[in-house]
Amino acid sequence: MSPLIDSLPGFRRRFIVTPAPDWVRSELEDDFHRMSVTLHHEDGIVTAVEPVLERAPWNTCPGAVAQLVKTFTNVALDAFAVRGEKQANCTHLHDLAVLAAAHFKDPEPLVYDILVADPIDRRRRAELRRNGATVMSWVHMDDRIVEPAELAGLTLFKLRPWIDSLDPKRQEEARLFRWGTMVAHGRTIPLEDQSDASRLPTGACYTFQPHVAPGARRIGQSRDFSTGAAQPLDKRAAVP
Repeated sequence: MSPLIDSLPGFRRRFIVTPAPDWVRSELEDDFHRMSVTLHHEDGIVTAVEPVLERAPWNTCPGAVAQLVKTFTNVALDAFAVRGEKQANCTHLHDLAVLAAAHFKDPEPLVYDILVADPIDRRRRAELRRNGATVMSWVHMDDRIVEPAELAGLTLFKLRPWIDSLDPKRQEEARLFRWGTMVAHGRTIPLEDQSDASRLPTGACYTFQPHVAPGARRIGQSRDFSTGAAQPLDKRAAVP
């Protein structure tokens, strides 16, 4: 019997979305990031965007705060998903904004957890939980999915057609799971190989835009939530 994924060393990522009558906040923490986005809204239109970056991997990441405000202020909440400009933004802040907009009418908070075990005999297990219940699980081998059978042989980069075939709720889950599983690979890449912005894909996000990348320096502190009692977002401030 395979050990429970909770007992294995690996990547942990948590989202918490908190709706309120005239605002909605989404928060994220994982090994490499801790950030939040609060959207204030009136009559379905966002009147103010408040991004907060507490932990990010590059010295240039804070510059993405102003870009997010520019992207989404005065935009209708139901238009966030098609607003675009993701690569001009911090992709994580952008995802948080879109996630918050999708759940501003929810009656209660929403929690997503992504757990990705470090490779064992080249196999990597991953699990997505929604409010504590497992809703999706994959097994990868050499970056190619081997379970479930319907996705066997595909890489994470080839999942778009499958994701697009799902209903909206499952699409959201699959997108978050896919991206979180990709970010998890940072645990197994030597730091020196991911610390030179000039060697990473141009234009992938705000930090790697041509006018920003030359000044990018790796500064972020990484945390390992798979050891000890600490969990992502367990130190979050009380929501008013």
